[in-house]
Amino acid sequence: MWRDQLLEFSKDYLVVAPDMRGYNLSSKPEEIEQYRQHHIVEDIRALVEEHFERKEFILIGHDWGGVIAYPFANLHPNIVEKLIIINAPHPNIFEYLLAKNKDQQSSSQYVLFFRSKNAEGFLSASNYKNILDIVVTPEMKFTEDDKQMYIEAWSQPRALTGGLNYYRAGSLKPPSSGEKIDQLTNKIKPVMIKVPTLVIWGEKDTALTTHNLDGLDEFIPDLQIKRIPEGSHWIINEQPDKVNKLIREFL
Repeated sequence: MWRDQLLEFSKDYLVVAPDMRGYNLSSKPEEIEQYRQHHIVEDIRALVEEHFERKEFILIGHDWGGVIAYPFANLHPNIVEKLIIINAPHPNIFEYLLAKNKDQQSSSQYVLFFRSKNAEGFLSASNYKNILDIVVTPEMKFTEDDKQMYIEAWSQPRALTGGLNYYRAGSLKPPSSGEKIDQLTNKIKPVMIKVPTLVIWGEKDTALTTHNLDGLDEFIPDLQIKRIPEGSHWIINEQPDKVNKLIREFL
């Protein structure tokens, strides 16, 4: 997924794109509790401080990577030089939207299915056709070899379950169709970000609405938002040169 960024930024930096736990070749704990946020945050801290022995680094996160990057920067601002988020929700804003915003509630209905026991069978059917249809768009210009790399990663033992366990372990989920939420649960403490932050957002994201950008500056004082109107959730792969340019300008 990050290949274009790895190629571009390795000219000037040590660039690392790890498989988070549960994915591809990383370890895959069976207990759903092991996929809760604080464990993944600790994985990244250990990777940076203990494995690479870095005192400071630039953190970039997309989708679940971004969901983890926000609390990481909140908990460890001393080692995050800058934060870059690409189409990933801030936890406090997302909590509000799931409670109050019908657009986001509708766009998040898939989460309920991903939490169900039927998700693995559906996504792996017909040689993973259904999940390929979700994560590969025509704008990516992926070859059959590119798609096969994704299939090989999903085919690793327990890898599909590992990825789905992020949804199952998460505390945030939309109300089911017809269900009403009258008030915020306020389960999440304010996640304040004190480091310079760039948010890149493909506005044609069908899972995360642009409402996720509203009020971000309340949690991130040093914030830049760059919208890409024609980009989807997978903007990294659809328009890598534009994404790379925005990252370069920010760095």
